[in-house]
Amino acid sequence: MAYLPPHKRRSGGSDPAPPTSSLASLSISSSSPRGRHQLRPSNNKIIHAAGCVSRWSPLPPFSPDSDDAESFRLEPFACEPVERKTGSKPLVLSLSSPNGSSRSSAEAAAAAIADRFLTQLLAAAERATHDVPSRKEEVLKLSLVARVGKVLFQPGGSHISLESLRDAAKAGNEGLKSHVRKSFYTNVPRECFEDMEQSAVKLMGLEFDSSKEHYHVKIFDKHQSDSTMSCKCTVQEDGKLAIHKVELNQIRQLVEDISCLSQDLDLRLMLSTKRILKNVDPEVENATQSLVSSAILDPNVKGGLRWPFGKESIGERFSIVGVWHTNYKAFRNKTLRFKLRHADRFDHRSSTGEVSNEVTFKLTGISKRLQDGNKEADSLKKMLESDVRMIWDSALCYKMAH
Repeated sequence: MAYLPPHKRRSGGSDPAPPTSSLASLSISSSSPRGRHQLRPSNNKIIHAAGCVSRWSPLPPFSPDSDDAESFRLEPFACEPVERKTGSKPLVLSLSSPNGSSRSSAEAAAAAIADRFLTQLLAAAERATHDVPSRKEEVLKLSLVARVGKVLFQPGGSHISLESLRDAAKAGNEGLKSHVRKSFYTNVPRECFEDMEQSAVKLMGLEFDSSKEHYHVKIFDKHQSDSTMSCKCTVQEDGKLAIHKVELNQIRQLVEDISCLSQDLDLRLMLSTKRILKNVDPEVENATQSLVSSAILDPNVKGGLRWPFGKESIGERFSIVGVWHTNYKAFRNKTLRFKLRHADRFDHRSSTGEVSNEVTFKLTGISKRLQDGNKEADSLKKMLESDVRMIWDSALCYKMAH
C-alpha cells in the first residue's frame, strides 16, 4: 500500500476535524507569576511574557454581596470540539432573565471596559518595552487586538459554580491564581460571519482594504526550542509557494476576557508583541526555503498542503509542525482594521485539524501610539472607548441582520 501522510488520512464523514487552535487559550484565569521564564516552551503554541496578566470578568459585573443566583446562571454550551476533547459540554455564564433585563448601552459598556483595562494596558506596554529580549534578527511590534467569540468554562477536577466564578474574577483583579479553567472560543457561527460582512461593516462605516489568501507553514527549529517559525506564503503563477514574511510566536503581554451577558458574543482584548524575523541566519533561511518549496498544494488535505515522503524535515534540526490555509477580507478606518478570516488548520504533531471563521479587530491607532511610546492616558482612553463602543454596537449581536 502506498504511503499516506497523517494529514491525508481522512475519516469517512464530511464533517471537519475538531478545532484545536480556535480554542484561543485553555488556561486558568490568573496573573502570571513574576518568576515565570520569559518564554514558555511552545508545545501549546502560546507564549506568555513574565508578568503577563490574564483576567476575566462579566459585564454586568457580579453584585457587591454574595447573592448572584437571581441575576446569573451557568448553562451548558453546545461546542462539539470541546465535547470531543473532554467528554462534556463547557459552561457559559448567562443572565437569569435575559429577556427582562435591559441591554447595556454601548457607551456604558465601553466606559466600564476602558476603565478596567487601560491601567493594565499601560503597565503591560511598559513591561513589553523593557522586558522582552530584543535580538538583532528580530523586529518587535506591539499589537492590540479585540477578538469576538465566547468565554467557556470547562468542568475539571473542581465543581464550577457562581461562587467559584466570583472568586475567579476577584483573583484576576488581585493578581492571584484561580483554579477555574476558561477558554476563549473564536470560531463564530456562520450566520454571524456572513452578517459581519453584510451589515456590520456598513454600521461601522469601514472601507474595504484588501482580500488575500495565505498559506502559513509552521517550522520547528531544535536550536530555538522556545519558538516556532511561521512562514507566511503566497502562491506564485507556477503553483509554488513564495515566502512573504517569517514570524516567531507572538508573546502575550495582557489578556482581558469579558463575558458580555447582554450580547450574543463575548469580547477578548489582548496586547501581544509580534516578532518578525529579519537578517536570518543562512542555514535557517536555506532550510525554510527548502521546506516551503517542497510543499504541494492539495485542497483535499487538511491545511491545504502536503509534502512528499521524507520532505517534511531536514536532518534532525528542522521539521514541519503545522500548516494553515487562510482567506480573509479586511476593512478599515483611520484607527482600526477589521478582519474576517476563514482558516483551515492542521497540526502535524497531534494530527488534528480545524476549520473556523474568525473575527478580529486590530486596534491600529492605539498600537501605534504604544509602539511610539505615546502613553498619554486621556487620549488613549478616548480611543479605546470609541473602538469598544463600535465593536459592542456592531459585532457582538450577530442576529442584527435578521
